[in-house]
Amino acid sequence: MRAIAKGDAVASRAEELYTDRAHVAQLAERCSSILEKLRDNVRNARANDRREPTFPIGKAAELVGRTPAAIRDAEKDGRLPPPPRTETNRRVGYTLAQLNDMRGVFGTRPWRDADDPCAIVAVQNFKGGVGKSTISVHLAQYLAIRGYRVALIDCDSQASATTLFGYVPDLDLAEEETLYPFLRQDEMTSLDYALRKTHFDGLDLIPANLRLFQSEYELAARMARGQGALLDRLSQGIASISDRYDIVVIDPPPALGAISLSVLRAATALVVPVPPTVMDFSSTAAFLAMLDETMQVLTERGMAPDLSFLRFVASKVDENKSMQKELMNLMRQVFGTALVRSPLKDSAEIDNATARLMTVYELDGPMTSKAVRDRCLAYLDGVNGEIELDVRATWPSHLKRLRQEGLV
Repeated sequence: MRAIAKGDAVASRAEELYTDRAHVAQLAERCSSILEKLRDNVRNARANDRREPTFPIGKAAELVGRTPAAIRDAEKDGRLPPPPRTETNRRVGYTLAQLNDMRGVFGTRPWRDADDPCAIVAVQNFKGGVGKSTISVHLAQYLAIRGYRVALIDCDSQASATTLFGYVPDLDLAEEETLYPFLRQDEMTSLDYALRKTHFDGLDLIPANLRLFQSEYELAARMARGQGALLDRLSQGIASISDRYDIVVIDPPPALGAISLSVLRAATALVVPVPPTVMDFSSTAAFLAMLDETMQVLTERGMAPDLSFLRFVASKVDENKSMQKELMNLMRQVFGTALVRSPLKDSAEIDNATARLMTVYELDGPMTSKAVRDRCLAYLDGVNGEIELDVRATWPSHLKRLRQEGLV
């Protein structure tokens, strides 16, 4: 009887498991249906909203490094095309492409000299949810607005950075359009095939999608068979396109895998986002310990990373919380001058823009209020401006000028 009861229990349990699987399948189908509707909405919004940012003449003059009067004079004498105007003859904002044309006319492009190294900045932390992709995309767009030639490489199979440029990765992109083919096929010699123009003049993107996750296993398996040179594959790919860019920004996966190791080998600088919470600070401490150990192993194998600077960014900061204030003070003590002075505070402007798969830099106006937007832009510009300065200090052609201006 006991055996029969046990058999009945097993059968009942099996039936429960079958029901559970059916329930999961049902939920998955429902989620897929809703996701498809959300994607359609995103596509519709994207078609209407995705365009270059524009700048009024005062801001354009500031970014170009000349006065509004100088711009007007250049337009009058034909060095610049006539200004765009509305039907009522009012001057409209200049696009980023027009700003870059002005920089060419006035000789104010901030490009590196041919002898200066291409800066390769990886925004890295092994914990997700710290603002890594948000910082990567806003940094790349900020640098493009400032007139640099920029490439953003999305190495994360979650493809958050790619999504912020308006793509639905698993629908809009095939694996052949990502890093995946280059990482797995040794005979490929250039990343040129994967570069995509974005709606920011001077900013190109190498996108990602979920298939990139497969390359983690393939690279790890091949390295386990003694093909350690694969760690330099990404570095080789960046070298194949670096002559056309001043700065390459990399958004790696939030894990210490084969791709992250490849990013570490390729990068010339690391930017580490750290929200001031106990969990995130603890995770960053573990990240640094693992980074130290990894760099030691790579050094022993003659593959030491060559980093020109390491910077920490206090991200998602809410100083209304007393614990965050305390942790901010602790981070200043621990990281010292390696901590970017400007914190990236939590902002509804970033949240609202991200919900539309956009960034604060491409919105024409505030999604909250002008005051909130202005504060948010001040945070973003403060963080990105310090990183820009660090990059310029690595270029001999810029360093002398920075010293004369007392900036380094």
